[in-house]
Amino acid sequence: MSTHVSKRLAAGASMPAPGDNVLINTQEAVHAALQRLGYNDTIYEVLKEPIRVLTVRIPIRMDNGEVEVFTGYRAQHNDAIGPTKGGIRFHPNVTLDEVKALSIWMSIKCGIFNLPYGGAKGGIVCDPRSMSIHEQERLARGYVRAVSQIVGPAKDIPAPDVYTNPQIMAWMYDEYSRIREYDSPNFITGKPLVLGGSRGREQATALGVCIAMREAAKTRDQHISDLRVLIQGFGNVGSNTARILYEMGAKVVGISDAAGGLYDENGLDIPKLLEERDSFGMVTPHYKNVISNDEFLVQPCDVLIPAALENQITENNAHDIQASIIVEAANGPTTPAADEILKQRNILLVPDVVANAGGVTVSYFEWVQNSQGWYWTEEEVNSRMEQMMVESVHNILKTARRYQVSTRLAAYMVGIRPFAEAMRWRGWV
Repeated sequence: MSTHVSKRLAAGASMPAPGDNVLINTQEAVHAALQRLGYNDTIYEVLKEPIRVLTVRIPIRMDNGEVEVFTGYRAQHNDAIGPTKGGIRFHPNVTLDEVKALSIWMSIKCGIFNLPYGGAKGGIVCDPRSMSIHEQERLARGYVRAVSQIVGPAKDIPAPDVYTNPQIMAWMYDEYSRIREYDSPNFITGKPLVLGGSRGREQATALGVCIAMREAAKTRDQHISDLRVLIQGFGNVGSNTARILYEMGAKVVGISDAAGGLYDENGLDIPKLLEERDSFGMVTPHYKNVISNDEFLVQPCDVLIPAALENQITENNAHDIQASIIVEAANGPTTPAADEILKQRNILLVPDVVANAGGVTVSYFEWVQNSQGWYWTEEEVNSRMEQMMVESVHNILKTARRYQVSTRLAAYMVGIRPFAEAMRWRGWV
């Protein structure tokens, strides 16, 4: 990273959200946070890359009898605090750099929420939408066999991610238990309830987003019932966010999916839209008055929640966004250039590593429950998660004010500090 870039970021400029080069942008974020905290570059050299990365090749016999070989990855960012933790995604665009960067993000989230984990991430280059259920099962089990030596309840605990779900976690759990020859429910989280999953896990990320939004609004003396909300994306997180906010009394004036968006200044009928939504999060094909996703992002609202893909808020539209608060439910929805524009416009941003960390927090709860053999009610899960979310959001806002930095830089500062300190105490640096 250039000296110019380092000095600009350390001085408190807006942090880069992941763009086209996701790993470099994430490394710059970590470097700037460590500099602002006064740590030396030796610590950065350790934290800029995962301590361990495994690349595997997984031969799978397909339904037509042919053998296809898939590439998979598992990155473990840092285990100075405890075992690593992170999801496994099935996606055709999985890359090694993406998996590395996502493992660093997971460390930041764990650090912000004081979870006893380092970050990890896994991925398989595949398109599960074109695979049968039997092919997906064989791939899930093959991946576990390939990485079994570096994962486990006290080493690295996987979880669901893009295009993976409780069924895939159940297959992985079963395969790991067969390899180890004993039942290991705390090996993996995001499992079905009957196999030791935690109540509240499915909606945890969305609930965390809603709590983060509520707390951010409080800092501007706004009540949730007075807020007009745009939600980009109607998948699991976006649709659950819309439902929860509707139940909390917010006016959801817009939702979108891959085909476009629906907007009504008087508020949308969210229960009706949820009934019409298909398994891929699509609902707009049922309607005629659909606007483009570009138009959608700049509609009048108080709060914008990007819950779809990365790089949605850019320098091309950041000047036109009408929201006063942005809560990032998606990973990396805001580009570095847009970050700077939003900061100049005094738009309050709750960054992704805070806003969407409800999922990993409840995954931690699942691991704890599995380890103890004692299971909590959904009310207990939600209450514990809410307490941690409220504390974390306000800690980030307080840090941003104290150091006069952007909320994104503040989040990275809070998240990376525990790893720097743990490495120092262990004598690694």
